Amino acid sequence: MATIIDGKAFAAKLRVKVKGLSDELKASHNVTPGLAVVIVGEDPASQVYVRSKGKQATEVGFNSYEHKLPATTERDELVALIDNLNADDNVHGILVQLPLPKHIAEEEIINRIDASKDVDGFHIVNSGLLATGGKGFVPCTPLGCTMLLKDHLGDLSGLNAVVVGRSNIVGKPMSSLLLQESCTVTVAHSRTKDLPSVVRQADIVVAAVGRPEMVLGDWIKPGATVIDVGINRIEVEVDGETKTRLVGDVHYESASAVAGAITPVPGGVGPMTIACLLYNTLQSAYRRVGIELPDDRV
Repeated sequence: MATIIDGKAFAAKLRVKVKGLSDELKASHNVTPGLAVVIVGEDPASQVYVRSKGKQATEVGFNSYEHKLPATTERDELVALIDNLNADDNVHGILVQLPLPKHIAEEEIINRIDASKDVDGFHIVNSGLLATGGKGFVPCTPLGCTMLLKDHLGDLSGLNAVVVGRSNIVGKPMSSLLLQESCTVTVAHSRTKDLPSVVRQADIVVAAVGRPEMVLGDWIKPGATVIDVGINRIEVEVDGETKTRLVGDVHYESASAVAGAITPVPGGVGPMTIACLLYNTLQSAYRRVGIELPDDRV
């Protein structure tokens, strides 16, 4: 059976480090990291995420600013709020919770955020910096995946990695991060010919395709490390009742019998996303006073 990569435990350790570094920044420069989260509308999942982000930000000693706007909010009102947050020296990170109502263009809003405060890493400037090896903000989920891989495997240099999925949020930035670690990277997707055989060549598999239990155990090379980014809620029959449960993009039971290590769902990549959001906000606050946090501090 595969070793379970415990993202929940790693995220807890990362938050402890973030709090320590936040306390150091307060003591040395009288600066408290500030995270502003903007939510437009009443999407239930978004409400849960926003509450969790605010709670964890407060727990690590940050100032947490929540801006809840109705679904009827017009584009100009949202833009004005973002401009105010961009100009606020107490705010080091700005996150606009997606999805936005259909009458507001998400791309425009994301790129309205000051790139130096874009702790989600979605701004076109940060995307370009990542693709070209520069120092911007990395999207939180791929950053968390990379931390888990390096913690488990150490040096990733020379390993074959397959990323299943090509989204701007996970797949593309994940491939860039793996290239920076000197992996040989293949980006696969729904139109890849003979996808199972492509995945079977990989020492590292990152599944981020958004299809429940799509990646099966017989796709996995024996001993490979599997990072499952998927979070899918499916219906199951339990004692004659229909209930729901969370599953990943990987069929956990069959894959864990073959892989060397695997992240569970839940408890794998998910907890890392908010922890990395806090780390990016901390990094922004340190950069504001002219300090770049070295990688070995996390």
